Amino acid sequence: MSKAYTGGCACGAIRYEISDEPIVMNDCQCRDCQKASGTGHGSYLSFPSRQRVKLGGVATRRDIVADSGNVKTHAFCPTCGSPVYLTFAAAPDVFTVHAGSLDDPGRYKPQMTTYRVRGYPWDQLDPAVPKFDGMPPG
Repeated sequence: MSKAYTGGCACGAIRYEISDEPIVMNDCQCRDCQKASGTGHGSYLSFPSRQRVKLGGVATRRDIVADSGNVKTHAFCPTCGSPVYLTFAAAPDVFTVHAGSLDDPGRYKPQMTTYRVRGYPWDQLDPAVPKFDGMPPG
């Protein structure tokens, strides 16, 4: 394993350290991710085990029903408003962080784009990365 992934919100009230490798790094162009990021997509790293996440600070959470019908919980800083992480009711062990919340955002390397059908022509993503109209099969 490489060094831990660390990050947090803009003001430092929420911090995380993850001693795991991501299972996937993806850009998502669903409407919810567009609204949450304030741009054309969200960029995320998903990790396989919440047990390997050290989390400090208290986030404000909001639940939404995703396009898949599953509930996902957005966690953000109540002080600065920065989006920090997401969790999923259908996959309770998975812990997902916003790429922009990393201390070293250069570690983010997108492997796929999801919900391409909701993307906009002005949001140009890497054409070499596989793209899916929804979630990838399997």
